[in-house]
Amino acid sequence: MHSVRDVLTPEALGLMEAVHRTGSLAAAARELGVVPSALTYRVRQMEDALDVLLFDRSSRQARLTDAGHELLREGNRLLIELDAVAHRVRRVATGWEPQLTITADGVVSSTTLFELCEAFYALNPPTRLRIRSETLSGTWETLVSGQADLAIGCVVEVSQSRGILSRPMGQLAFVYAVAPHHPLAGVTGSISDELLQRHRAVAVADTTLRGSGLSVGLLGGQDVLTVPTMQHKLEAQLRGMGCGFLPECLARPYIAAGRLVVKTVDRRRSPMPMSYAWRGGTTATVKKGGRPALAPSASGAPGRGLSWWLEQLASPLTQLALLTRHHSV
Repeated sequence: MHSVRDVLTPEALGLMEAVHRTGSLAAAARELGVVPSALTYRVRQMEDALDVLLFDRSSRQARLTDAGHELLREGNRLLIELDAVAHRVRRVATGWEPQLTITADGVVSSTTLFELCEAFYALNPPTRLRIRSETLSGTWETLVSGQADLAIGCVVEVSQSRGILSRPMGQLAFVYAVAPHHPLAGVTGSISDELLQRHRAVAVADTTLRGSGLSVGLLGGQDVLTVPTMQHKLEAQLRGMGCGFLPECLARPYIAAGRLVVKTVDRRRSPMPMSYAWRGGTTATVKKGGRPALAPSASGAPGRGLSWWLEQLASPLTQLALLTRHHSV
């Protein structure tokens, strides 16, 4: 007895579709240029392998059973998928990656990131995108561990890891902000560490899997509410559940609307340097006109998908939008 994989071939599914369309085995055989007995044999092979009846032979016409309808429907879907796979393979052979994994830190503008994704898909590439969101050193870790090909918004001082290159993308400014009804909102003058320590801080958890990760702007012994993303931190501080530093661009509209109050604190926080990094042996050069370009190194050039993303990230306007454009218009 033949196995299902032996008999459910694209050719067999095509024979079955012809029988259904013409209404009889004889008509389908004439259309396909085969003898009816050969067609009948192929159909019985499929039925034996599946242990079901695919056609109702009680009448002169070959009518599909419910099982036959299901097989034809799913078979057509598989044939379409096979065509799509063949198309992808041909495109991948031209230098496109099958999949590109991009990790973006939670402080990166999702609006700008998805606009870049839209522009990438407009190229009709065969490359599948996978977007990850991490925080602090977790963003860099996905690149080092091989879980990502490109990391946007690295907030740790990147090391010279083998096979990984990075470029700066600007600095992220922070403000210390609290809700108008928070106890610190009415404090005048600069707030000392001693006073800050009496109030709960809101912190974003580092998503690294190695060690305890980074802790930014926290005081020893201070009560801490830990949340998964910067958006959660913003929400908690808007509700007066805690205090802490927020990216100025993220907090700006809420400050303007009076939902957050900026406070001066003794422990100032310097702007945070941000960078993007990628896996692969490339070096950045500058062409005439100052436009960055990618030149392959001895270890090989990146695929066309990664090259496209790196070209976009080299633009100062794109870098600025990724760090500051948190509110779509």
